[in-house]
Amino acid sequence: MNLSKVSQVALAVLFSSGASFAADVAPGDVKFQDLAVTTSLTGVPGNPEEGASVFKDRKLGNCLACHANSSMKSELFHGDVAPTVDGAADRWKPEELRAIVTDSKQVFGSETVMPGFYSLNVGVNVREDLVGKTILTAQQVEDVVAYLATLKE
Repeated sequence: MNLSKVSQVALAVLFSSGASFAADVAPGDVKFQDLAVTTSLTGVPGNPEEGASVFKDRKLGNCLACHANSSMKSELFHGDVAPTVDGAADRWKPEELRAIVTDSKQVFGSETVMPGFYSLNVGVNVREDLVGKTILTAQQVEDVVAYLATLKE
């Protein structure tokens, strides 16, 4: 293969930057072990700022519908049907948070009302246009986990 000098430099920059080319773990391939998911779903670190955005976005995570969160006190309508996320990083390790966000039923049991945000096991009566889709992407899960890992008492 004969690469131009520009192509060679571009490849060198990509590889030296540590860029990852691994594909996301598919929802059905996520490995739960001891109530945790120890392997990143993307191989890319989560972004806590993006995770906070997903957490409060009513069309994405909508986590505030059920969880109170003191760090988002300016947001409206915090729920109280689930535990507060204040101090989540003190209660759970990142790999446990990843398991909870990925598919809470694997952690808390089938009766929990918390959805699996990166699971295709979402129950019955799913809107037709959402069949076979996850609520969040793998990177959004990693971002939410990174955000929750910042919440200490």
